[in-house]
Amino acid sequence: MVMVTMNISMSLGLAATVGLLAIAGVGFLLWQRFGKKLKGGDNQLNTLLQQEQLKSSLIINSIDDGVVVIDQNHAIRLFNPAALKIAGWKDNEVLNLDYKSVLKVVDEKGQEYSSSKDPFNQVFEKGVAVHDNNAALINRDKKQIAISISASPLLDKDGKVSAVIGIFRDVSQERGQEKRSADFVSTASHEMRTPVAAIEGYLALALNDRVSKIDSKAREYLEKAHESTQHLGRLFQDLLTSTKAEDGRLSSHPSVIEMSGFTEKVVEDLRFTAEKKGLHMEYVMGTADGQSVNATAGQAGSTKMVKPFYYVHADPERLREVITNVFDNAVKYTESGSVTLGLTGNNEVVQISVRDTGPGIPAEDIPHLFQKFYRVDSSSTRTIGGTGLGLFICRKIVELYDGRIWVESELGKGSTFYVNLPRLTNEKAKQLQAIEAASANTLAPLSSAGAP
Repeated sequence: MVMVTMNISMSLGLAATVGLLAIAGVGFLLWQRFGKKLKGGDNQLNTLLQQEQLKSSLIINSIDDGVVVIDQNHAIRLFNPAALKIAGWKDNEVLNLDYKSVLKVVDEKGQEYSSSKDPFNQVFEKGVAVHDNNAALINRDKKQIAISISASPLLDKDGKVSAVIGIFRDVSQERGQEKRSADFVSTASHEMRTPVAAIEGYLALALNDRVSKIDSKAREYLEKAHESTQHLGRLFQDLLTSTKAEDGRLSSHPSVIEMSGFTEKVVEDLRFTAEKKGLHMEYVMGTADGQSVNATAGQAGSTKMVKPFYYVHADPERLREVITNVFDNAVKYTESGSVTLGLTGNNEVVQISVRDTGPGIPAEDIPHLFQKFYRVDSSSTRTIGGTGLGLFICRKIVELYDGRIWVESELGKGSTFYVNLPRLTNEKAKQLQAIEAASANTLAPLSSAGAP
């Protein structure tokens, strides 16, 4: 909970600063663009612009957050004292330089951001505000500094981006506290899993008729204790997985996956979960022409269609974890009706969907659903167990592969969870498969070198 609070406070702080500086930035740019061109007859407007420029300068130069204004040519037009201090540059050295040569933004592992991930470039391309609480900056002394960034567009009269205002702050201390908290949770979860596993094992032995003889009342107590121990074990495992997901230590071994065959296998494994609760399960695959193949009860539809090849690059075990988690949630919260797992896509993405006929999710809960420890609090869900970490872990896994997960829901009409993953072309999939095969052939002799 500490980590969530810190991230929220950082985001709110930057959002408030951006709102204030958007006004200051407009004043500054008005002065830069028009103030110095005005002649005698424009004294009143000139005075007004000078006043606005003075206000902007006071605000921009007095705050602790770094402020940068980047024009449409990607040149730095303003870099306040706090920005100079964080980035390690001297006054006026950065003006008119390309921002990428000054603000070298990387991830926590030191990998430079691609153009599509660069917050400032995203604003220029999309014209919307972008926030990033997980970035780092390589300053002029080659030191990596944890930063939080908010970038907002300044639009001209035609609605085009004429400049970008960027606000960034040094969050090294906060990020360090998050890491220490995550390390503690990770260590504690790992250490506590061992005794819990031992307790679960002994309880299982006690419930085994071949090992011990107990009366029905004692069996009832032991079964409840065994269920509680299993729940505790899942909680520790989820805590461990979530902390690894947050600090980038979540193991991932991506490979080329053909999603049509992959989801069919997953469906067969999940079918029993739905049928055990008396729910009807459907598996629907979309085709290139918008029609569908319905594989309900494991049988293909009566119309014979060619199934498309949907390739993605992801870890199959992690992807199975996401689908299973979302599907289990659908079953858990659906009392009657059906759960439908769907697969479709276009040239850009592959989409997996899980639709249920459950009670639906209140609109006010949807924005928070993928946050850590968040659970919908209603009379219909309060009695259903859970750690509040499953959907958070799903989001982190999907984001590992540049994907997106979200939900659409209406009270009384059920919910549909969607997972979009970047789709590989057939050619790209074959190239990656060839590389994977070559790598496997290279490693095979090494793994058997020590064999007698």
